[in-house]
Amino acid sequence: MTMPLYALVVLIWGSTWIALKMQLGAVPVELSIAYRFGLAALVLFAWLLLTRQWRVPRGAAVPRVLGQGLCLFSLNFVCFMHASETLASGLAAVVFSSASIWNALLARLLYGRRLAPHVLAGSVLGLAGLAVLFWPELQQGRHASWQGLAWALGGTLCFSCGNMLSASLQALGYRPLHTNAWGMLAGTLLLAAYALAAGLPWTFDASWRYGGALVYLAVPGSVIAFTAYLTLVGRLGPEKAAYATVLFPIVALNISAVAEGYEWTPPGVLGLLLAMAGNVLVFRPPRWLQTAGLQKA
Repeated sequence: MTMPLYALVVLIWGSTWIALKMQLGAVPVELSIAYRFGLAALVLFAWLLLTRQWRVPRGAAVPRVLGQGLCLFSLNFVCFMHASETLASGLAAVVFSSASIWNALLARLLYGRRLAPHVLAGSVLGLAGLAVLFWPELQQGRHASWQGLAWALGGTLCFSCGNMLSASLQALGYRPLHTNAWGMLAGTLLLAAYALAAGLPWTFDASWRYGGALVYLAVPGSVIAFTAYLTLVGRLGPEKAAYATVLFPIVALNISAVAEGYEWTPPGVLGLLLAMAGNVLVFRPPRWLQTAGLQKA
């Protein structure tokens, strides 16, 4: 089931970037995300009740679920929706593809896993690709581009932290179906509390565009894709599961070219290829580099 899960995640998440963009407008970003994960949590809880799989996190799982709600189901998307205000949705997806690199670095920091030479080489290559991709805009000193890039990188780091928490929860015996439901509820409540504290206007856009994007993001984009992805995290580990993010930009940038008028440029193509090559190198290093890593060890 590993390959079907990968394909499901890539196709759904590769297309959710444009849906995120469609939610920008009259409704505050934080409330749009709260609506999304509130609806997704309701769907998951209904499924758990109907299938008699209800389980309440206890003990050491509670702070991890709360952390997952904060990282995966609130801050992550707050960052990316703010990034989408100034970046094409496809470009935000390219930044997100660096999650595999951040996952490897966090696994080293938190769990002491050795950073192999191919991981370091892939990280450098991937970050160089991002620099090339954004260089034409950043060279012109566009504040919006720098700001959007910073938001996107922050969102990717939050996502990677959430991956680590999910892996630890599955090690405790909790399935993604359960932790996602409670994590999404936690993320919704955190965002609602922030909206109240910040005095944000509680509005809702009743248009078909906003409503359709909300349903797509909540059900396929959250209930289905997050469950599939975090199942991969449990099976393969956070580093290898994030390999799915390497393929997101292909889907997202092509949708962006049609829907947003994103234009492919030579630096853009080169940057995309470098970023993807860096991610691939993390997981499929050439034999000579694997041999060098073993000799060094």
